[in-house]
Amino acid sequence: MYPDEFDYYNADGVDDALDLLDEHSEAGTTELLAGGHSLLPAMKTGLSSPDVLIDISDIETMQGISADGDGLSIGAMTRYSDLVDSEEVAEHAPALAAAAGQVGDVQVRNRGTIGGNLAHADPAADLPGAALASDATLVVHGPDGEREIPADEFFFGMYTTDVGPDELLTRIEIPSADGAHGAYAKKPSPSSGYAMVGVAALLDTDDDGITAARIGANGVMDHGVRLSPVEDALTDGSLDGDTIEAAANRAGDDLDVDMMMSDLQASNEFRAQLLEVYTERALTAAIEDGSSSVAAD
Repeated sequence: MYPDEFDYYNADGVDDALDLLDEHSEAGTTELLAGGHSLLPAMKTGLSSPDVLIDISDIETMQGISADGDGLSIGAMTRYSDLVDSEEVAEHAPALAAAAGQVGDVQVRNRGTIGGNLAHADPAADLPGAALASDATLVVHGPDGEREIPADEFFFGMYTTDVGPDELLTRIEIPSADGAHGAYAKKPSPSSGYAMVGVAALLDTDDDGITAARIGANGVMDHGVRLSPVEDALTDGSLDGDTIEAAANRAGDDLDVDMMMSDLQASNEFRAQLLEVYTERALTAAIEDGSSSVAAD
């Protein structure tokens, strides 16, 4: 199926993209094109019909990964494959590295971008939970300049974030988790590969046990969520199976089962069960393997 006609612009920089957004704000629906894996299929099926398409995929200042002693700065147009191949991401953001390795297939990872994933805010996408677990800060540019949004405040609901219609997500800042253990465990949809449930875990440990924990989940609610009861149960706990199992059993404590995602592949009640199972798998992988990515059996 062919999409409806639209006007196409290729932005050559952040300021140019913002100028184009402003110029066409009254022209109808305007969409930003990053990797295109969500937008283009929606256009072909008629679910989305923008009047104006602004291509931001070639903006060089929005690409690449840089690391210093404090952490990472990742351009929003950085591709999944670059995250997977980066030693800096594996060292400083192991939960994000593990989740990026579970996105789609090789072709998708070679084209899709971290910024497109997070800004699109698909509830079943793999990176929102990892961004939450990694304590990411999302940096957006708009008419009034730069604005920083903590990941905990970024996701509002299904396909909805704190990015305004006149703003552009330009980079993701992640504090260094060097020495921490990260993992991502996912139950993929058999039809699409998206996460029916996905759990990202980041654990700080010492000889006495777990000193701090950040756990993020996607595919369960209409947006990525932190699993605070699990974090509380892990902190100051020992590195053993009993601690992990007890913490995983609390995965749904702060979540309303009636508000969980429900579809033909998994009811909300089944997702609540999957959440506990995959929380336990993510925690086990983080402790046993240091940094790993766990797909379904």
